This record gives sequence, structure tokens and C-alpha cells, in this order.
Amino acid sequence: MAARDRVVRLLTLLKHAACRCPAHSNTFHQAVTCSTRKTDYAFEMASSNIRYGEGVSREIGMDLQNLGARNVCVMTDKNLSCLPPVQAVLESLTKNSVEYKIYDGVRVEPTDSSFKDAISFAKNGSFDVFVAVGGGSVIDTCKAANLYSCHPDADFLDFVNAPIGKGKPIMGPLKPLIAVPTTAGTGSETTGVAIFDYEPLRAKTGIASRAIRPTLGVVDPIHTLSMPSRVAANSGFDVLCHALESYTALPYHQRAPCPENPINRPAYQGSNPISDVWSRHALNVVAKYMKRAVRDPEDLEARSSMHLASVFAGIGFGNAGVHLCHGMSYPIAGNVKTHKAEGYDVEHPLVPHGLSVVLTAPAVFTFTAPMCPERHLEAAEILGADISQVKRADAGAVLADTLRHFLFELQVEDGLAAVGYGKDDIPALVQGTIPQERVTKLSPREHSEDDLSSLFEASMKLY
Repeated sequence: MAARDRVVRLLTLLKHAACRCPAHSNTFHQAVTCSTRKTDYAFEMASSNIRYGEGVSREIGMDLQNLGARNVCVMTDKNLSCLPPVQAVLESLTKNSVEYKIYDGVRVEPTDSSFKDAISFAKNGSFDVFVAVGGGSVIDTCKAANLYSCHPDADFLDFVNAPIGKGKPIMGPLKPLIAVPTTAGTGSETTGVAIFDYEPLRAKTGIASRAIRPTLGVVDPIHTLSMPSRVAANSGFDVLCHALESYTALPYHQRAPCPENPINRPAYQGSNPISDVWSRHALNVVAKYMKRAVRDPEDLEARSSMHLASVFAGIGFGNAGVHLCHGMSYPIAGNVKTHKAEGYDVEHPLVPHGLSVVLTAPAVFTFTAPMCPERHLEAAEILGADISQVKRADAGAVLADTLRHFLFELQVEDGLAAVGYGKDDIPALVQGTIPQERVTKLSPREHSEDDLSSLFEASMKLY
């Protein structure tokens, strides 16, 4: 009996001394928080519902009826407002007797000012459902409009990512949002991320929370036929980098800090086994169909496949995150001087998001390859490289050369110099990258300001 009492006391002591983190403890029945680990032990998958099919836009009016919508906000941009994708959605709303108001003031590559204008429209409209028809700029603007109209007393920077904003968690409910993507790139219809150019710093930042992801993404491949070839190319480069960056991101169990409460676990959590599946598959689709989709706007199979690849990569990076290519792209887009991209009907200077991301890709993946060479080699092989005789130490160089060849075939501008940047701009580009820690901290390799300078310098010329 005494021996039994000693065992009971020992087990009691062990129970009270044991780590309460589920990663270490066997007391899984307890509601516990991770207070003893520096890095995370779990990842969480979240995505919008997705509906895919040719002509599926005609169902949106029925969706809104099913939601009991009484006053719908339809957001788009002026270029799209007269094109078939928007007309198809409006016809569906009219056919199903859905009341709506249109906001077509979305800015391509939105700013804090353009977000605030859309937010003001949403606050004044008392809408009960939002519908976004357009590319990532439209969908992201609509996410912000929905968020702040449901939190009318919030300061604009309350939900903006730290360190630029306060990065507060979103606690209250939002209205339903249906996203209808017309480009095959951002994957915004799947993610809880809204990106904009913060004008005071001339750099992009955003809002990242699962709470703002669309309720439903309606992916109608017919809409991609209206994309000009260069828009298709730049959108595709975004898919390419989403897939590459999320697949090579810091693994989720190496990301710090470990959240005390699951609401504080970021949307971008690091590479994980489920995101890997989506990212790798997206990369395979890009390798097979992107060149066709750019070269022949009427190639419905290729454009449909790239539309799905955007969704696949969106689910992947929407949970794993991206890293240096995206972190460095934000000041590239934000500090643009005179470059006006072909295929975009806008008055302001513009380096499209996908282009700003891919221009640094060869340099970035040369830099990150030593941390996970197998993944870099696998990516190179998917994109067409013969890796049978390649050493692990050469993984970065092989992937970089493969990317350069891919970009050259698609007639991409020859580096940052070709879009108006020079060596004198590098300090500003570095300073614009530093605040992007939401993504740059997911780089598998730690980096300094000098490293960023070297990467920008290496990206001035590609070929």
C-alpha cells in the first residue's frame, strides 16, 4: 500500500510539473496554451469555399437570394465595369431581383487612400453582403471595405500589420463576401490578406486575418479570356512565386513565437505538409500551362488551368505564407517612378505586383537554397531542369538559371534597371523591405540589411 501511495504521489508531481504544451504533454484532454516553447507546434488550415466552372457566375444572384441579401455592394474598377465579367454578375443579380449598388473606384495597386474611399462608400451604404469582381486589387479593397464598415469606430491602422499598424486581432463578425476573380494570379479569393500601398512610407503593407477571407470564391475561367497577354504574364508570375515561396518558407514548427492563444496564430504560419501539396501542384500547373496562357489569349484550357493554379497556390501560401520575393516586391512597387506597364490601362506609373515579385526571384532563391536544397532542386525539376547530376550545393544556381530561362522566354523586363531603378535606389528599397517582417521572417535563411542590399543589386539585371 505504501508503494502504491508513493507511485500516486510521484504521478501527481509529474502531472503538475509537466509541460502544458500539447506538443510535449500527454494531457491532451486539458485546455492548455503553449507557454513553454519558443517556436510553434501546430498549423491551421483555412480557406474560402471555392466554386469553379465555366459560366458559374450566373449562380451568384441565387447565392445572394439564399443569403437573404437585401442591399448588396458590388465592387470593381472602372476598366472592368463595362467588360463581360461584371456584366455577367450584374445580369445574375438583376435576374434574381437582388438590389445592389456599384462602386467602381477601385485603384489598380490600391493605396491607403483608395482603401479609405471604398471604406467610406461601404460605411454609408449599410450593405449586408459584398461582391468583388476583379483582380487582387478589387478583392483586397472589398475585404477592407467589409472589415471597416463592420468596425466603424476602428482607426485605419488598428488592423494593419505591425510594425506599420497595430495588428490587432479582428474579434467581431463581418458580412458575407463573394469574390469573383478575373485574373489568374493573386489567389485573393482564397486568403485572409488585403495588400495596399501605404503612401506615407511608399511601401506596401496589408491586413492579414482569417476573418477577412471571402465567404465564397466564384472561379469562372471564362473571365480570364479578357486578360491582355502581359496581364496574364504578370498574374502568372504571382502564382509562380506564391508556389515557390510557400514551398520553401520556414517550416511552421520553426516559426516564433508560439502563440499563447490560437487567435494570435498568424495567417502566414510557415511551410507545412498540407500547404506543400497545394503549392507543389500549383507549380506543376504553371510549368505546363503558363506559357500557353500568355501566348494565346483564346487558349481556354491554358487560361482555365492557370485560374485553378491561382486558387491552388492561394490555398498554399494563404496558410504557409511567402517570404523574400514578396517582402522585397512591396518597395519595388511602392517606389515606382515612371515605369508604365504594358497592358494596364492606368494613368499612374505602375510596376504590377507579379512583375515586382518575380524580378528578384533568381537572386532570392540562390540565397535561400542552402537551407532546404532538396526543395529548391525539386522546384527546378518541375520547371524543366535536369537535376540528375546536380549537387545539393548547386541547388540555388540551378533554380535561378531555370527561372531566368523561364522569364526570358516570356519576355520579362531585364531586371530592376529595366523598370527604372539604379544602385542609388537600393538603400530606399532596403528600408522599404524592413517593415515587411510579416513575410520576410518566413524566409528559411536569416538575412541582414547588407544581404537585402546584395539581393537588390543582383536583381538589377537578370540576363
